[in-house]
Amino acid sequence: MTATEQRFREFKMPDVGEGLTEAEILKWYVQPGDTVTDGQVICEVETAKAAVELPCPYEGVVHAVHFEEGATVDVGTSIIAVDTDPGAGPAEAAAPAAAAEPAPAADEEDAEPQGRQAVLVGYGAAPSSTKRRARKPQPGAAAQEPAAAAVQAELNGHAAAPAPAAPAASPAAPVPSASPAAVPVAGRPLAKPPVRKLAKDLGIDLATVTPTGPDGVITREDVHAAAAPAPAPEASAPAVAPAATAPSSGSEAVRARETRIPIKGVRKATAQAMVNSAFTAPHVTEFITVDVTRTMKLVQELKQDPDMAGLRVNPLLLVAKALLVAIKRNPEISAAWDEENQEIVRKDYVNLGIAAATPRGLIVPNIKDADAKTLPQLAAALGELVTTAREGKTAPGDMAGGTITITNVGVFGVDTGTPILNPGEPAILAMGAVKLQPWVHKGKVKPRQVTTLALSFDHRLVDGELGSKVLADTAAILEQPKRLITWA
Repeated sequence: MTATEQRFREFKMPDVGEGLTEAEILKWYVQPGDTVTDGQVICEVETAKAAVELPCPYEGVVHAVHFEEGATVDVGTSIIAVDTDPGAGPAEAAAPAAAAEPAPAADEEDAEPQGRQAVLVGYGAAPSSTKRRARKPQPGAAAQEPAAAAVQAELNGHAAAPAPAAPAASPAAPVPSASPAAVPVAGRPLAKPPVRKLAKDLGIDLATVTPTGPDGVITREDVHAAAAPAPAPEASAPAVAPAATAPSSGSEAVRARETRIPIKGVRKATAQAMVNSAFTAPHVTEFITVDVTRTMKLVQELKQDPDMAGLRVNPLLLVAKALLVAIKRNPEISAAWDEENQEIVRKDYVNLGIAAATPRGLIVPNIKDADAKTLPQLAAALGELVTTAREGKTAPGDMAGGTITITNVGVFGVDTGTPILNPGEPAILAMGAVKLQPWVHKGKVKPRQVTTLALSFDHRLVDGELGSKVLADTAAILEQPKRLITWA
């Protein structure tokens, strides 16, 4: 490592989940010039699983922040540079290590001859107009290769000529960063690696995209705009008077009343997981309606119990406990389907997932070894899980390794549903709303508190008999809560 690299340390986007490839920067807590310490939180990022705060591994002064808030950054890409020896002199005396690296040639279009064109911060010379322009190499530099020397001589010749602009055959001329229009067509378009990847995936040539970002940088929105189908041209319609001709289909008026939200982060991962689950595991859903009047009475009694003081006590707690007892009576349901090895993996533990709706999308954190917890311990774990999820602080590890899930649609007043399995899990239980309904009780029709449960399961490893037993046992416990004692 050179002295410059030792001084200017680049912090790269880490893989904060399990094999994630990118993360979006939600918020920066530091800016260039701020002093940072080892372990200090410098930013918050959102992965496909959760929002995570990143601590700085270096101590010093922030030299540069390479991405703005809202940018999606590939794992392994430098996001911030820290000057670990700010007392050594002006920062201009040495550039960060990342600035010495050429921009990666991610696409075939990047193989075009390059000159001294400015590239993105963190991938080459900084394009910001607040920094000095890169100095031209001296004509007498002895280390230049023959081809490079010829190009340099040509550049120097153009610089001395009175012509106002370089000829079209010389794309290597320095590019001013005053405006996007100043970027030469033959030059390498400015775009961050995630944007280049997006363009490649969409089959878009970046050289044909009009940049709108600062200093002529192509943004994700520019690529999407270039990928959008062009409106059908009107026959012989004058371009100078579009207002005189009404849109043929009214699509412009419709778009003006629409809001488009990019699919990313947790919502993107959830959507992909649900599609994979729905079209991989054969779903079967069974329903049962049960009288939970005694369970609701027990909830009220537990709220007054000194052993449950300060804990969240609600119907979901007893539904969770009932399901755990039902799994203990039918342990075969605690399993997973291993497609690669063609095996059914039985699990002697239950990591109980609870589906939680958050502003960033649906997440399913789970309570590790929930089957081994007492009722007070389970209540404490549920309360912590819900609070953490609402704050958006659920760690990726808390969402990994789930074995079965509960989704409480009853909080929205919904009777029941057909839930989709959390990928890799054998079953998911939906709890409906508890409502006062007429019910036959001890031979008479009386108003009772009733709910409907729905259990979806993977029919590859859970047959109808096993799924029915688990659902029936869960309902039986909620109808007669004393079975929590006799069956446990």
